[in-house]
Amino acid sequence: MKRLGRDAAELTALADHLTAHGLILEMLAGPLPGIYDPTGPGKLLFAFFAAMAETERENIRESTLEGLDTAARKGKHGGRPPVITDDMLHTVLRRRANGESVEQIQPDLIIPTGKRKGLAPSVASIYRALAEHEKQETYPEAVEQAHTNFANLQQRDGSPT
Repeated sequence: MKRLGRDAAELTALADHLTAHGLILEMLAGPLPGIYDPTGPGKLLFAFFAAMAETERENIRESTLEGLDTAARKGKHGGRPPVITDDMLHTVLRRRANGESVEQIQPDLIIPTGKRKGLAPSVASIYRALAEHEKQETYPEAVEQAHTNFANLQQRDGSPT
């Protein structure tokens, strides 16, 4: 079933494609071995597979959302830890103000957590952090408004902040 299609629309399109080309579906193994014609009685099989695929997708989606909700209630959030910490950004800003280039500063920075702990961040990561910092400095009222809106949304939903 997973190889035929991911959802009802894909399975319906498969049945239409087989019909348009005069092809039939042959199940070699499993609980329903045999030959199925999508134009005749085999259409029922395609409808059954479509319904099962939709049900399976919905179950996976619901269990994923439930797991994310449980993790959030425990205070655990997905994603990677930041490569450039606030302390590192402060160091980069201070040293750049003294005339050093990012390439000169990069080897002195050390990632404190995660898979690359103990290594220096890439120059690209430093530039991304600088760009993000510049954006926050350029539009501080927008950043503050976004934080306020998020806090209000969390309180209205009854979620812990």
